[in-house]
Amino acid sequence: MKSTESEYQEIIQYCQDLFAKKNKDYGTSWRILRLPSLTDQIFIKAQRIRTIQEKGVQKVDEGVSSEFIGIINYCVMALIQIASIEHKQEIDDADLTTLYNLQVNEVKELLFNKNHDYGEAWRDMRVSSMTDIILMKLLRIKQIEDNQGHTLVSEGVKAGYQDIINYSVFCLIKSDALQTN
Repeated sequence: MKSTESEYQEIIQYCQDLFAKKNKDYGTSWRILRLPSLTDQIFIKAQRIRTIQEKGVQKVDEGVSSEFIGIINYCVMALIQIASIEHKQEIDDADLTTLYNLQVNEVKELLFNKNHDYGEAWRDMRVSSMTDIILMKLLRIKQIEDNQGHTLVSEGVKAGYQDIINYSVFCLIKSDALQTN
């Protein structure tokens, strides 16, 4: 059995490779998106996953695992948008790789801190439950965005995106998704 760290790294590497290839095709056109637009894009992907889980049938020839991968990469985009001091449209490949790595390394550290405290409880969870948690976190993010980022006692949108990345990685690990891609 692989370790959580090696499984995590394998999935993130796959996501980053795909992100880099799409960057070659599209450039950093996503930089035009405001955070609520990225949140809605993530929501669409999570809602599709839930619909397929509930109906047991999909009509578009793109699997659930590709949606989780998309969720991860859109969350990284959102985290880059949050962290960007300078909102220039174009980011060269080397800088984009650095920004991607910076975000996923922070998320990975969060994962291992939480994983330590929770004792890998996610391994006993259902993928459908984690999908619901992702959707709940997206609804929370949308509410915070509607409140112009103000919260009274809650974590902000950054923490929500980070948790969504980790739950998506867990879903991909549990479904052994990269073995079928």
